[in-house]
Amino acid sequence: MKEPCFVTDIYLPQMSYALTIRSPIAKGILDSVDCPRLPGAYTLITAKDIPGKNFLEDTTLPILAHEELSYIGEPVAILLGPDKNMLEDYSRHCRVIVKEEAPVFSPGEAEAGSAAAQRDILVGDPETAFAQAASVVRETYATGIQEHWYAEPSGAVAWLDDANPQPNGPANTVMVAAATQWPFHVRRSVAQVLGLPAARVQVQPGITGLHLDGKLWYPSLIACHAALGAWIAQRPVRLVLTRREDFSFSPKRCGTEISVAHALNEKGDITGVEIKTTVNLGAYAVNAQEILDHVNLGNLMVYKAKNIRLSGSAVKTNIPPQGPFAGFGLAQGFFAMERQVSRIADTLKQDPAQWRFENGVKGELITMVVGMSDYRRKWAAYELLRQSRGIHLAQEPMSGSWGERSENLRGIGIALGGQGNGFLYHGADKGAYSIELILEKDGTLEIKSSMAGSSGDYGNVWAGIASAILGIDRKMIRINGSIDGPDSGPQTMSRNVAVISRMVEQACAAISKKRSHDPLPISVRKTARPPKDTAWDEYYKITRTGWASAIVEVEIDPVDYLPRIRGVWLSVDGGKITSPERARKSLRDSAVQALGWAYREQISYVNGAIPAEQFDNFDIPGPAEIPPIAIDFIENKRDEPRGIGDLPFACIPAAYAQAVSQAADYFFRSIPLTAREIWERTTS
Repeated sequence: MKEPCFVTDIYLPQMSYALTIRSPIAKGILDSVDCPRLPGAYTLITAKDIPGKNFLEDTTLPILAHEELSYIGEPVAILLGPDKNMLEDYSRHCRVIVKEEAPVFSPGEAEAGSAAAQRDILVGDPETAFAQAASVVRETYATGIQEHWYAEPSGAVAWLDDANPQPNGPANTVMVAAATQWPFHVRRSVAQVLGLPAARVQVQPGITGLHLDGKLWYPSLIACHAALGAWIAQRPVRLVLTRREDFSFSPKRCGTEISVAHALNEKGDITGVEIKTTVNLGAYAVNAQEILDHVNLGNLMVYKAKNIRLSGSAVKTNIPPQGPFAGFGLAQGFFAMERQVSRIADTLKQDPAQWRFENGVKGELITMVVGMSDYRRKWAAYELLRQSRGIHLAQEPMSGSWGERSENLRGIGIALGGQGNGFLYHGADKGAYSIELILEKDGTLEIKSSMAGSSGDYGNVWAGIASAILGIDRKMIRINGSIDGPDSGPQTMSRNVAVISRMVEQACAAISKKRSHDPLPISVRKTARPPKDTAWDEYYKITRTGWASAIVEVEIDPVDYLPRIRGVWLSVDGGKITSPERARKSLRDSAVQALGWAYREQISYVNGAIPAEQFDNFDIPGPAEIPPIAIDFIENKRDEPRGIGDLPFACIPAAYAQAVSQAADYFFRSIPLTAREIWERTTS
């Protein structure tokens, strides 16, 4: 099990299985967990059995609920036993005794004190800007939740190992295998739950696959449950959620509602902007300030204004804890602002691409993607078709809607988006993450990083960098992803390529200087620390943002009203692209997921839970449905690598919504867009 593998493939001798007993209500007080009499080999673990601290590191989220219940499905107990079938039978007879209270499911229902994070910004004099505006464009935009749907459900296997006895203490080391983006977060969380030093916990990262940040902190919770069981039962414990269980209770991309108003002068220039952002983070509001401020940054990064008023809040409610999803909220902010910009262009009767070129940043990206897609010809043609439909309906209102005719509806949309390369803030670990390179006497080079364990072929990228700088054959370079090495932080926001690769370059440069006069072995450790000025509105000036522009073309059949995507085009400025093949694959995978969020993933919480039929009918694009996706890069060979993997989420959904809006001749303000909504707006 030293090589990364799927957790579901791990079975150990004398292993017990574990099942989670969950809260049946969204809000209330836990009285007790009644369980039938259990044979000696079976155990029920509750919060009172936890030997250490009953919460996940850097959160208020409990490992097992003790008194207060905050969402349907919240873990209240862990049931252990050697026979999985018997365990399931016992779990069906467990009763969670509660006192129910009135829950809050949406930010609109919440009290003012329920905001877990707040951001208020005032720049210039927006009040005067709006009072003197020639026109004002004001809209409200909404984004729905999104399921990560990774390769295997969340799970962990934990066992005790006496192979490395500790001085002056018990010999057991707790071993945990989990598919995680952040092994050290698992380690620290398990250690504090068991009341152990971190050195007594070892983590074997599993294969995460296309995780989309769904395995950032949630695997730590599952790992704590499995480790707690192994510690108490003194035997290996395997806890793997069912696919339905994971779908129902794991974090989703958080939903947002964003109101935006722009003051425009006679020329159509922006003179002022007002933004109100509300983010529903569910119970416990994990990473509240981080996610909220990324949403706010998405609102403000592209189109500059001298007069700004922004008010943002991340609200706790009684749905399951929500989480990050490819961008930590940037995509939600970009969706709202890019839809607003298209609305401004429509109001001014201008080409949305031209307006962006004249008023935004990264005009070269607009020029590139417009040329790639033949956008200007298509936009003009589809505008004529849209206008002719309006004339037809005005002249012949009794002949029925345009949707009753046989012509397909077509549209094309464009949007901009950006991506950062790390967190805005840090927790108890101080945000100082490291790598270590060791040049041995035999000429081999070891690259030690905790982000290497299940990070695909990033190790090959780092080896290529080291080979080029030090002149070492790649066969002589070894990648070590052991957790015994330095804490390199989480695998998220393209940190592997944008941050770790930069540290590898710096370490190699240091070794190159030393090896002419220092004896081997030579060891160099490099650490990336958060900037001294962590003011969020200065952050992206420091971290070298990656940028992209997307164009999406759609066709709508007026019979079933299901949009068919004719093509997606992406122009990308990601700095130096160290592996073009890998970059294209990453962007293509993310583009498909971004389209799924825009129109396919029709899931939502109803009274605090996702209805069973939504799991049964859950739908994501299959391989045969993936549209043509063209990707091109701006050449920046001298620049450092920047994050690009999350860029499609920042620009494709807004481009898609604009394309459907042109095709349907109706301005859509939310995603995901359903066929029914398109039908209702097109035929009304």
